Amino acid sequence: MRTAEINRKTAETEIAVKLNLDGRGSADISTGVGFLDHMLELFARHGRFDLDVKCTGDTHVDDHHTTEDVGIALGTAFAQALGDKKGICRYGSAIIPMDESLILTAVDYSGRSYLGFALDIPTAKVGTFDTELVEEFWLGFTRNAACTLHIRQMAGANSHHIIEGAFKSAARSMRAAVKIDEDFAEEIPSTKGVL
Repeated sequence: MRTAEINRKTAETEIAVKLNLDGRGSADISTGVGFLDHMLELFARHGRFDLDVKCTGDTHVDDHHTTEDVGIALGTAFAQALGDKKGICRYGSAIIPMDESLILTAVDYSGRSYLGFALDIPTAKVGTFDTELVEEFWLGFTRNAACTLHIRQMAGANSHHIIEGAFKSAARSMRAAVKIDEDFAEEIPSTKGVL
């Protein structure tokens, strides 16, 4: 089973993550940031990942540390669960409509960290959530998952729909990328022999 358990504690947050890449999409999420909980629940469902995330953070300051650190912990969990990446498809992409928004994502579990972030989120907040934290989450994720991730907005006017579309699209892309390719199940998907 391709699973991971991550425990991360700093002066600002304490996080426990459990991840099963070959799950059914179940989620038990409690970060103290309601909008982030919602995004992680739909990320798990659309990726078919079983995901538990518990976080206690300094949300009395704001949601920044919690959101960024959950991204870091989740990225670390993906890296741990993938191991040497033998047999994975490696690449995945998806274009997801969310009402008026249309979001494209593409991922490569290359071992190289890069985030191409091109969302034009029109409002500074969704509820009490600072929308600039979406990029911070994905930066934390990509740096620790050691993957390249592009997130592109092709259409959209509603901030909630744009962000939700991005999380759903990323989940679908990652689901495709981490899937085992049965034709190459014993091979590293790189001419270098290592990712």
